[in-house]
Amino acid sequence: MTNNELQKITVEGDEGSQRLDRVLAVRSPDLSRSRLKALILAGQVSVGANVVRDPAFSVRAGDTIAIDVPPAADPEPQGENIPLDIVYEDADIIVLNKPMGLVVHPAAGHETGTLVNALIAHCGASLSGIGGVKRPGIVHRLDKDTTGLMVVAKNDRAHQSLSAQFADHGRTGQLRRGYMAFAWGVPGWKSGTINEPIDRHPYSRDKMAVRQGGREAVTHWETLEAYSGQDGKPVASLIACQLETGRTHQIRVHLAHLGHPLLGDSVYGSGFKTKASHLGPKAQTALDGLGRQALHAYLLQLEHPASGEILRWEAPLPEDLLLLQAALRSTD
Repeated sequence: MTNNELQKITVEGDEGSQRLDRVLAVRSPDLSRSRLKALILAGQVSVGANVVRDPAFSVRAGDTIAIDVPPAADPEPQGENIPLDIVYEDADIIVLNKPMGLVVHPAAGHETGTLVNALIAHCGASLSGIGGVKRPGIVHRLDKDTTGLMVVAKNDRAHQSLSAQFADHGRTGQLRRGYMAFAWGVPGWKSGTINEPIDRHPYSRDKMAVRQGGREAVTHWETLEAYSGQDGKPVASLIACQLETGRTHQIRVHLAHLGHPLLGDSVYGSGFKTKASHLGPKAQTALDGLGRQALHAYLLQLEHPASGEILRWEAPLPEDLLLLQAALRSTD
């Protein structure tokens, strides 16, 4: 299969006896002159039934020109001077505390200003390329507005080891990933496990959903704090989550499925917006100023890819979530 785009042009009377590249420059303004020349030289342009590789080829009125346009190659990310909060670094790995708003790797709408751009500037040529041009060194990721701990591979050996650990999800190894989540409501029991498959939402392609036939997804959770609203009734809670799998939006989807979506989550918690009126004034102000889902990756444990040593890091709640926590406690 091919994703090439086929463009066809019929040479009009006043265009006869002109150079092929000049006719195409006028009739295909979406392609630059340099791109058109490259396509001609690469044999991607035909006149009638014949491939033409000469940009100066003289076309005639009535000729049909076909241009087989392959997708443009993705630009290779460039290093950018973006500050990184590095909590550990050696010759093999970097562990960092990702801030809110930082996209992990380039994608549509976020070609620059990503963690990958920052890492390229920080590591230079040593950064592992196993993850591909767009994701060098990346073995897992956090959503744009989720804060917390991430590990990045600095060489191929580290990339292979870390990728295997994340694929195993700690079932047989030492990998542990812990999250702090501020959620609407208070679960009816202290702790539990959500074992529900996750797949793309059937109608909203930018969302995930619990769906039979989806990929296995397991989240272990425990309620750490419960918060009361202005009426004295339970309104929110702080839940610690540990992942046994690593699906897109897993905690956000699973807690919403449990009936306790994250505070500030406009994607999976939009139906709970009216619950903000039950919060105290300080908590309402803190939530209004949050601007993101209240989720933080506070714990990361892994086996060092070179030494085999078990390493563990914890990152405290960032300032915006500390303010939210203090405000929620004040209405308790």
